[in-house]
Amino acid sequence: MTATRSSDRLPDGREIYYYGEAPILADPSDGPSAGHWTPDRSELRWDPLMEEWVIVAPHRRRRAATGALCPLCPTRGDDLTEIPAARYDVAVFENRFPALSGPWTADFAPVGPLPRSAAAAGRCEVISYSSEHDVTPALLPAARLVTVIEALADRTAELGAMPGVQYVFCFENHGAEVGATVSHAHGQVYAYPFVPPRIARMRDAARHSAARGAGCLFCEVQRQEAAGSRVVERGDHWTAFVPYAARWPYEIHLYPRRHLPDLAALTPAERAELAQLYGSVLRRLAGLPGGPLPYMALWIQAPVTEDREVFHLHLQIFTDRAGTGGPKRLAAGELGAGVFVSEVDPERAAEELRAVRTSAGLE
Repeated sequence: MTATRSSDRLPDGREIYYYGEAPILADPSDGPSAGHWTPDRSELRWDPLMEEWVIVAPHRRRRAATGALCPLCPTRGDDLTEIPAARYDVAVFENRFPALSGPWTADFAPVGPLPRSAAAAGRCEVISYSSEHDVTPALLPAARLVTVIEALADRTAELGAMPGVQYVFCFENHGAEVGATVSHAHGQVYAYPFVPPRIARMRDAARHSAARGAGCLFCEVQRQEAAGSRVVERGDHWTAFVPYAARWPYEIHLYPRRHLPDLAALTPAERAELAQLYGSVLRRLAGLPGGPLPYMALWIQAPVTEDREVFHLHLQIFTDRAGTGGPKRLAAGELGAGVFVSEVDPERAAEELRAVRTSAGLE
């Protein structure tokens, strides 16, 4: 990791980490929530019909939304925020309203009498991409995006080493329309005590491919897409493309050419090119008609303890907006039956994304 890392504790005891070009010295007396922080406990409830866990966390309705004082801006004077530093490059801290928290005491195997529940053990962290409030992820310089990626890689390795963690999920909600309660550029990291259902389905597909002797399913998808008409951008190490069976109006996947399990396994050259392509893809979304469009970004990594050899790191970015049209609303067939209906031709979407100039507004 080329970025420096320094750590501290907030006044309420939560951990905070700073990543950047130089160590950040913060005043530990500054910050919200005087006294020791004890998170409200969530509950895991097992759905036997879907064979998956549901997190019940009603306390999260109290989490902050951007108002007069942004919680991710630096603390200045009496304006106490979550980050007690006058400036920073990238900051990561424990979420004050976590969906998952607490010790790893439960057995998460789907056995036993119904109803089945357990404490929602785990950890949730917030990662702020900049101390500047008005900058968007699309306009961050590539060097800062490298720091973001290195911070996510570091958190992936550290959280994955904690006892009981089965999956580390890094993600970003950008825009109030897709659920972001704070407009300041940021993402989140969840450490789950189980492999989430969507990841488990990918894992199972990869297992089936390996069992057939077909090799890595993700590698084959990357090879086919890299030679097709839906490529948005390609580099020496990464390919960005609209997937053949895209579910969302604009959906872009970024795959590394090399087979590797997670962000922590990236080389410096792979991280640098990923930062460049990541920013470029976000600027393409912002430059579409009706943009800038809200989006979600999902860093899909291998599970911590199982099937790491069959999994393949990649990034999925998508928006529910079709340009100047309204949002895609998931109807009964999609939510109820789980079968998506795509109303945008993936080849056309790739063509529109390729046509967007990505250098506007950048140095």
